[in-house]
Amino acid sequence: MNPDTTSTEFVVSTDWLADNLNDPNVRVLDVTGMLTSKLINRAQTAVFDEAHIPGSQFFDVAAGKGVLSDQEAQLPWMSPSKAAFEATMSEYGISNHSHVIIVARTPRPEIDSGTMWCTRAWWTLFHFGVHCSILEGGVEKWAAEKKPMSAEETTVSPGSFSVNSDYSVGTANQADVLETLSNNDVCLIDNLTQGSFDGSEPGYGPRSGHIDGAVNVPFRSLITSETANFVDLDTAREQFSDTLSNPKIITYCGGAIAATVGAFTLLRLGHKNVSVYDASLMEWSADESLPMTDPQKTA
Repeated sequence: MNPDTTSTEFVVSTDWLADNLNDPNVRVLDVTGMLTSKLINRAQTAVFDEAHIPGSQFFDVAAGKGVLSDQEAQLPWMSPSKAAFEATMSEYGISNHSHVIIVARTPRPEIDSGTMWCTRAWWTLFHFGVHCSILEGGVEKWAAEKKPMSAEETTVSPGSFSVNSDYSVGTANQADVLETLSNNDVCLIDNLTQGSFDGSEPGYGPRSGHIDGAVNVPFRSLITSETANFVDLDTAREQFSDTLSNPKIITYCGGAIAATVGAFTLLRLGHKNVSVYDASLMEWSADESLPMTDPQKTA
C-alpha cells in the first residue's frame, strides 16, 4: 500500500503554529541534533533547555540510539519495531488523533542540519501512521519573528497509539537496493554531496564513492537554507527531472538521515513509491561484495 499524501500537510508556517499552539491535539517535538563523535546528542542541554518553543518536548532522534532507533541493532539509526514505536508515542503523549509538529534548529552551520533531522523524524512518524508536519523555517524563523520562547519543561499525559499495518513501506533494505542493479524501473538516488558521490571527499565507511547506478541529488540542493527552508516545488522538480518518471525510487546517504530530505521532497512532488535505504552506506560500504563506483579510482 502506497502512502496517501493527497491531504498531507507536509509543512506548516510559524503563524500556523502560533495560532494552534494551545490546541490539545497538537504536540510539538524538537528534534535538534548536535552530535559528538560517539553519536551522543548534546542539543538538549546545549540549546533546548535554555530556550525552546513553548510546549515543545525534546525528542532525541539524532543520537545513534535515539528515540526512533532500534536499540538492539548493530548500526545506528535503524528503524524501530512496532512495539517500540507505540511505546515511544505513548511516552510523548501522542495518540492517533494527534497532530505532531516537528521543529528543529541548526546549532553549528555546516556541521549540524536541522532539516535532515526534521525529515528523518517526519519520514518515520508518517509511515507509522502519525499525522505530522514540519515547521518551515525551524526554530530560527520562530525566534526571529519574536514569537515566544520558553525554558519551562513540558509534561504530557500518556498517549495511545496504534501503528499502520504497512508501516515498513517507506523502508528499503539491501536486497531492495540490489534489485536496482538489474531493474530499470527502480531508480537509486544518492542524497550526499557531490564530493562524496564522486569520491573526492571522505566516504561513509571503508569505501568511497557511490553505489553502482545511483544518481546524485545532494540534499542541500533541496533547501535554500537551514532550518527546513525548502526550495519551491518547481525548483525541486527540476532537481529530480531525470528521475521522477521512474515507477519506484530508493534514496540513500551515509546513515539514512540526509536521504529522507530527498524522499520527503519526492512525496511532496507527488511520487507514490519512494523508500529510504535504512542502513545506507554504513552497511553497503562495509561489504566488499557489494558494488560501488569510485570515480577517483577509475579516472
